[in-house]
Amino acid sequence: MSLLGSKEVARAAIKMALSESRDQERELKEFFIKKGIKAAAVDHGGDFIASVNKITERSVVAAKREKVIREVHADEGAVAGATREALSQVMPKALGLNVGGKIGIARYKDHISVAVFFGVGLLHLDEVAIGLGHRAVSS
Repeated sequence: MSLLGSKEVARAAIKMALSESRDQERELKEFFIKKGIKAAAVDHGGDFIASVNKITERSVVAAKREKVIREVHADEGAVAGATREALSQVMPKALGLNVGGKIGIARYKDHISVAVFFGVGLLHLDEVAIGLGHRAVSS
């Protein structure tokens, strides 16, 4: 197995965020685990401003539930920080609007990436946005 870096982990998080079904999530997780990458995904939705804290919490909970991270302060903080970074990238498009989509989380050794994929709704004029955050923690 070759060494993987932040680009490969980010790619895995993005693919998880773009997965269309639970079956596809499961297939992707099995594919990534063969490469040594742990991954998780979770849905989210609602008013963007009201959802920021909920999205961050859901990311941390999903990462712990799927054993992507350990239940230690540094790992939880890394996922929360990467999620906030990803959210800050989509904020200009999503502020004041309803959003729905998926969060993808991936980890390989000391690399953790979180991708958020949104459909941003305004009447019938849907927009899409994706944000990505990365943190390094001791493995």
